[in-house]
Amino acid sequence: MNKIAVFTSGGDAPGMNACVRAVVRTALYMGKEVVGIKRGYEGMIDGDFVSLDKRSVSGIIQQGGTFLQSARSKRFMTKEGRSLAAKHLKAEGIDGIVAIGGDGTFTGANVFTSEHEFAFVGLPGTIDNDLVGTDFTIGYDTAVNTAMAAIDNIKDTANAHNRIFFIEVMGKDAGFIALRSAIATGAEAVLVPEHTTNLDELVDQLVTNRTAKKSANIVIVAEGDDAGGAFDVSKYVQEKIPEADIRVTVLGHIQRGGRPTCMERVRASQMGIEAVKSLINGDTGVMIGLINQCVVKTPFSQAIKHHQKIKPALLEMVQILG
Repeated sequence: MNKIAVFTSGGDAPGMNACVRAVVRTALYMGKEVVGIKRGYEGMIDGDFVSLDKRSVSGIIQQGGTFLQSARSKRFMTKEGRSLAAKHLKAEGIDGIVAIGGDGTFTGANVFTSEHEFAFVGLPGTIDNDLVGTDFTIGYDTAVNTAMAAIDNIKDTANAHNRIFFIEVMGKDAGFIALRSAIATGAEAVLVPEHTTNLDELVDQLVTNRTAKKSANIVIVAEGDDAGGAFDVSKYVQEKIPEADIRVTVLGHIQRGGRPTCMERVRASQMGIEAVKSLINGDTGVMIGLINQCVVKTPFSQAIKHHQKIKPALLEMVQILG
């Protein structure tokens, strides 16, 4: 293991830069060469490599996004694309690869390693926090704190005008951002993909709150909820409570950007160090995670087939506290 490559793939997430920095500096500390692959699997197919040294990753730990850039690659889904990627990796003399991404990234790595002899170690980089094998993914803590800050601001204006706000957060298949931000901001209700939504029950709750003269009602909606996004849900509620003053806010991609939190930077750095150690020790085809603050290695085949589940106790917290 003389030369290690690192890349970021899929949706960007705050903390990816901190993670790349840790991979680079750990590899250099252990006497290895490091190469960055630009634009994920797309860059691997194009041979878009850049040599990285200690200065290359200076001053990036506090930056969101990913300086290596990211992309979703349809070409890598073909055998021809993967063969071309393998050709470029061999020509560059790369022995091991650290892949920072989510489900799609690890699926690609799993197929690639079955066809070509390269050592892969994955790091969970996704704001959705939906991967099995780690308590928290890289990007989640920052995303949920960004959502919380925005919801706090919206709650001020909701109180001032006696409004019902439906706030849509990211989470196409997972409701972790919605759930924790709802608890943290004192939302009246939360709608997540993992739990079947009963809109009539929601309407009853909002009517009860209005009768009790509650000045502001905040409902957090994950974009992948079965009842639809925030606009669909608000339309239904408006029809049932026509006198209500209802507003909708979609937080969108502001949740992906921004400076990573302290915990994000520390967690990403720890995972990056462990990834390099694992490659040097001969591990491959595994995702590095942290469970109860202990390092855990989960095979790609398990990480991509199972998603972390919502804890019913957290859903109950919203109901009790809201």
